[in-house]
Amino acid sequence: MTFDNPIIKEILEKYKQIWALRHASALMDWDVQTYMPQKGISHRGAAIAQLSLLGQKFMTDPSFIALVEKADGMELNDQERGVVRVLKRDIKYYTKIPPKLLEELTVATQEGTVAWREARAKSNFSLFKPHLERIVELTRQVAEKLGYEGHPYNALLDLYEEGFTVSDADVVFSRLVPSLRRILDKQRMPSHSALEDVKYDTSSMEAMLRNVLEVMGYDFNRFRMDISPHPFTIGLGPNDVRITVRYEGYDFKRALFSAIHEGGHALYELQIDESLAMTPIFDGASMGIHESQSRFWENIVGRSKSFVEAMYPIMRRYLDFLGSYSVDDVYAYFNTVKPSLIRVDADELTYNMHIAVRYELEKLLVTGEIKVGDLPELWNRKMEEYLGVKPSNDAEGVLQDIHWSQGSIGYFPTYTLGNLVAAMVGHFAGKLMNEVSELKFDGLKAWLREKIHRYGATYDPKTLLRRSFGESYNPDYLINYLSRKYE
Repeated sequence: MTFDNPIIKEILEKYKQIWALRHASALMDWDVQTYMPQKGISHRGAAIAQLSLLGQKFMTDPSFIALVEKADGMELNDQERGVVRVLKRDIKYYTKIPPKLLEELTVATQEGTVAWREARAKSNFSLFKPHLERIVELTRQVAEKLGYEGHPYNALLDLYEEGFTVSDADVVFSRLVPSLRRILDKQRMPSHSALEDVKYDTSSMEAMLRNVLEVMGYDFNRFRMDISPHPFTIGLGPNDVRITVRYEGYDFKRALFSAIHEGGHALYELQIDESLAMTPIFDGASMGIHESQSRFWENIVGRSKSFVEAMYPIMRRYLDFLGSYSVDDVYAYFNTVKPSLIRVDADELTYNMHIAVRYELEKLLVTGEIKVGDLPELWNRKMEEYLGVKPSNDAEGVLQDIHWSQGSIGYFPTYTLGNLVAAMVGHFAGKLMNEVSELKFDGLKAWLREKIHRYGATYDPKTLLRRSFGESYNPDYLINYLSRKYE
């Protein structure tokens, strides 16, 4: 992958300043979430904010914009076109949205996140309501400034999944939800496993996770694993990708699948072509595509019978209590199905129903068809309709997710897109999936690199999927996968 156009080369040379600022900011953010002393947050937050403002200044410099505009329309190769496309999106965001609006949104989300934490702790939506009203109003203004065709929610969806629209989402959820309800009614897996309550030793668990990831081919000279309250992945370069996990001391599948999930994100970052480093396209194609890689390894591979059978001896080596449980017991434990109130605890069969609820409410919020004050009642009604469970309080209902307090309206659908594409990847991987039973992953990883990873953000998500698989977001692969597994 090369950059030959002289204008593109000039753009990339200037972009290194933006890259360096983002690199420093990302490293500082990783430190915030892992090792920074708790009281250091105010000064660290100020430093990160200044780096962000400086990066924005570089991005909106008239001479830089002129170069990007000059390159646009030239005869370019795929990577060069990708650079222009990604930069145009960034420039559009920073030039169309007034600095005052961005500042107001930043303040509203900072205050909103604090209010959300208190409201959730007290299970009292009214404490968060005025903050969310402000965030929704400012988000509507962002949508108007960015512009859209058809539905205002399209402008917000596009921020997280380029080119994805309400029309696309309506097709996905209208096909997915009835099928999931049908499968849920017929499914045969247990709703509980005794292993959910078994305690484990944290040091043994950490050693097991490292061994599992090593067996899966992760090179700890390019990759590291730490602890944080909320598991995440951060890519700092071609040879520096970091994940975190959380150890709760019981229900060991949570930590295991957290590590495998974040490892899937990490593998994507590690397999982007190194020639794209320090460019705007050294990144995932979209939130949904990135999520597909974590969900593929977590669900399609990690919860499969072949993976459980092959990995069982390794798990048993570290977790003595598994001596009392068979491979079949562990497989059933990994695949219990129970409609639940909390999204992050949902199994792979019911998870997308949680996203459907959020999608429908967000879409109505953005247009003003419902008010923020309507959310608790509508949330509870939708949960009962889709999953047959009803929250008894706000904390286990409308207040459970942090996303809205952070202004991330339009983000939730990318989780379902991740699941759709993960199932698609599993289908098209074909016979390579058979190698999982022998704990051989090199063929699968090489195939993923060629189909998805190596291109970074060269292509928008729909183009990437059509290029690699001949179609884009098709829910049928997920429906078929879940039907075969659970019906």
